[in-house]
Amino acid sequence: MTTETTAAGTPGARNQDALSGLLPLPEKAARALALGGSALTIVSTFLAWTWTDEFPGDLTVYGYPGGLQVLVLIGALLATVFALASYGVRGLGWLVPAGPDAALKFATLATFATSWYTVIAISADLGGVVNLEVGGYLVAVGSLAALAGALALPFRRPEPDPADPDDTGWDKFKQDAAYKWETTKAVFAAGSPRPVRTLPSYAEILIIVAVLALGLVVFTYGIGTEYDEQFIGFLITAGFGFAALNKAGLIAHASQITSRHQNITTCGAFAAAALFPFTQTNDQYATLGVYILIFATVALGLNIVVGLAGLLDLGYVAFLGVGAYAAALVSGSPSSPFHVHFPFWAAVLVGAAASLVFGVLIGAPTLRLRGDYLAIVTLGFGEIFRITANNLDGTSGPDITNGSNGISSIPNLDVLGFDFGAQHDMGGFTIGRFANYFFLMLIITAVVVLVFRRSGNSRIGRAWVAIREDETAALAMGINGFRVKLIAFAVGASLAGLAGTVQAHVTYTVTPEQYLFAGPIPPNSAFLLAAVVLGGMGTISGPLIGASLLFLIPNKLQFLGNYQLFAFGIALILLMRFRPEGLIPNRRRQLEFHEEAEAPTLLTKAGA
Repeated sequence: MTTETTAAGTPGARNQDALSGLLPLPEKAARALALGGSALTIVSTFLAWTWTDEFPGDLTVYGYPGGLQVLVLIGALLATVFALASYGVRGLGWLVPAGPDAALKFATLATFATSWYTVIAISADLGGVVNLEVGGYLVAVGSLAALAGALALPFRRPEPDPADPDDTGWDKFKQDAAYKWETTKAVFAAGSPRPVRTLPSYAEILIIVAVLALGLVVFTYGIGTEYDEQFIGFLITAGFGFAALNKAGLIAHASQITSRHQNITTCGAFAAAALFPFTQTNDQYATLGVYILIFATVALGLNIVVGLAGLLDLGYVAFLGVGAYAAALVSGSPSSPFHVHFPFWAAVLVGAAASLVFGVLIGAPTLRLRGDYLAIVTLGFGEIFRITANNLDGTSGPDITNGSNGISSIPNLDVLGFDFGAQHDMGGFTIGRFANYFFLMLIITAVVVLVFRRSGNSRIGRAWVAIREDETAALAMGINGFRVKLIAFAVGASLAGLAGTVQAHVTYTVTPEQYLFAGPIPPNSAFLLAAVVLGGMGTISGPLIGASLLFLIPNKLQFLGNYQLFAFGIALILLMRFRPEGLIPNRRRQLEFHEEAEAPTLLTKAGA
């Protein structure tokens, strides 16, 4: 019989009672070092980091941060505030309802990563560290000192598993590696945030407005980054900064407040999005905005199929194509064989109805399949649609879609005398073509959100969730599984077709190659499914945020060339490893992946 013992020199022999940091510094010295390093980093952002303006952002100016210095300044200010809160400074306790230490560690990590990325980029682009000015050296030292002080803060180490004397060297290595990994997670672990007290309604609404305004500022800054180094620095600061706010408990408090005023939050979010074109000086970034909305709307429609009903659809982009082709054929394009020009409302109905019919025709014979078999069938449908659209060119088949040339020269929309292709002046602001379509797409997104929310809270929505969780049990309880799944397929397809009608007018041309299963440019079926999984299946805001990230990041990382998809794949693997439930999961799905978490006290009908 093997007896487990704890031997000296093994992880089990370590003292678990005393709190200590990763670095051997006294707690008071560590906090002082973190605060002093953050303050030094703030000072360095007002100094020149290099002597030449050849590096993007012009970091040669004294007294005025620019470019990447702004991002470092934001991270350093956040770290300084958390460091002061860790001293118990009066008036700052509300900023750290879950404790200051974990938030301080992530804030200093954000500052360190952005600072050292900038210093390394300057040295690499300009030919060595000799091109750094005093500010560059100070930011490197200050951010490193702040991070070292934060990592030296005491934390409770996890209890290791007892060592087995019969373990091989490889077993001991795996055990030690596992213990080190658990220790690393404990370093950045935070406590549970205290419940937010009920405030007057006007105060909570003001907090919601502030959160939405912050979100608009962050999105506008990210989409408006002018060069590659700035966008990478933005991703670093935004990622670690969000983690710091989450560890501080502010995200949890904001979620509790917004959950009390869901209708106000939803309306406010759309109002904030409507302000985006007014923050732009030209139509360049409004182009990205309208494409993001198209992608996000289609992803939200797919979320009904995948997130609520649990049906894996790998050919969903074909429904977007059906709606786009149907609308293009009846919108007055000279390439259309029908030579008709329907008004926009009629074209919308045609596109949505065509996608709905195709959804029913494809779903009726296939939805009795489950799992991988259903996924294979839907993947085949997506490819069949693209190949058929290619062959309907008058040579291989009837002349309907004009083959690979597609339906071109689709005219701009004219709704009630409002020309979407012309510029318009609104309150002193000039609204261009893509901004016009941005507002139209925002209305359609609101319609899709309304459909998703109402259907999710309805009887049919609860039936979808039941089918997703356990189809056999749902059938035993009297739910008509085939009918319920067919409704999900049809609703999701019609919503995709609705977005496709606008896409046809925005892009001027509809071609089969726009609707692939996978490719470097979204929307395609693989990116749509990734947006749903990345954002959080079964939620409203999750796919919207996931789609925004998946469209914006590849667009900004084009400088990676052939390595773009490789970097994107690595990022997805890391996300699925460390946050498989998605960025904004519903509570039940989060508990499925984190069984040690506390059970929810309240579950919504669809969010459950």
